[in-house]
Amino acid sequence: MTWCVVQSDLEVNFGSQENVQIIYMALSVDKELQPDKVKRVMSASDGKLLVHFEAIEARFLRASFSAFVDVLTLASKTVEEFGLFKKL
Repeated sequence: MTWCVVQSDLEVNFGSQENVQIIYMALSVDKELQPDKVKRVMSASDGKLLVHFEAIEARFLRASFSAFVDVLTLASKTVEEFGLFKKL
């Protein structure tokens, strides 16, 4: 399959390496539902979560990005309520 790629990057600052590692580990187990249409690469560095998305069509990118942000928001709120954010 030849990819006509649309792409997007997301960077979120969590303020500390400990916080971003919790988020990264929680989200890294979630794989793309359509890996033949969307690729997602995550990394964590200097307290920031970096996510790169590539898709064969804008609609697949939008759906993947949106679903990821929903889960990221949930994980962030959970860490904020129960995790290391409280100690900062």
